[in-house]
Amino acid sequence: MNLLWTGGWDSTFRLLQLLLKHRVPVVPYYLEDPTRASTQIELQTMVRIGDHLRATYPRTRELLQPIRIASVCDVVEDDEINAALREIRRRMFIGSQYAWLPSFCKHNAIGEMELGVHVDDKVQALVRPYALEFDHPDGYRNVRVDPRHAHTAEFRLFRYFSFPLFHIDKVGIDRQAAAEGWSEIMDMTWFCHTPVHGRPCGICAPCLYTIEEGLARRVPASRRIVSFFYRHLALPLKAPLRRVRMSLRAGRAGGRPPAPGVGRP
Repeated sequence: MNLLWTGGWDSTFRLLQLLLKHRVPVVPYYLEDPTRASTQIELQTMVRIGDHLRATYPRTRELLQPIRIASVCDVVEDDEINAALREIRRRMFIGSQYAWLPSFCKHNAIGEMELGVHVDDKVQALVRPYALEFDHPDGYRNVRVDPRHAHTAEFRLFRYFSFPLFHIDKVGIDRQAAAEGWSEIMDMTWFCHTPVHGRPCGICAPCLYTIEEGLARRVPASRRIVSFFYRHLALPLKAPLRRVRMSLRAGRAGGRPPAPGVGRP
């Protein structure tokens, strides 16, 4: 099974399910963004978790394949995928990683890549009306975008992915991991994009989601205080400012909305 693994909470939980519960081979993929401050921490985290798994669960030595690392800078832009992202962004903002992730799969002939999209995720809400649940040959239930919706931007953007965590949230993952005895490994995961002195910052998007979705304990107390003021004072201003910037850019471009490009927002 192909899995987009970042060393984070959701994708690591899925890795553990595949290896320890379903006992199927996993090919983990990581798309390296050299501009992200957390890249090296994420890579180190995956190595540490992989070493722990091989030492603690010897059967994973054959099941867990080497991480296949590709650079975001090398991903080929795709006009169809960029157009689908533009169409969706007129209705809901999602990150520009949803330009380069499907482009990577398309141009590397990867027909199914598992993503850790979960309850409370924007993409989960976006895909839900088009979702099809199915029985995977490896013996578990999974979710994809139904091919009957092939005419939609949602299908064009997400056709390369499956969503095995579609019906669970972060707290539910926490409970299930504890029940399986995986909490020690889950606590090894990393999520922050802009670490401060090697610790979660509390104000980047993954930190905010971690706090808001019930796992605030994973952010240091001092950074939770910073996060509180950021969320209540600075963050409410960001959306209006973004709309003003987009309006000004559209005006300079003759009324045309800006293309998303490839990279992070």
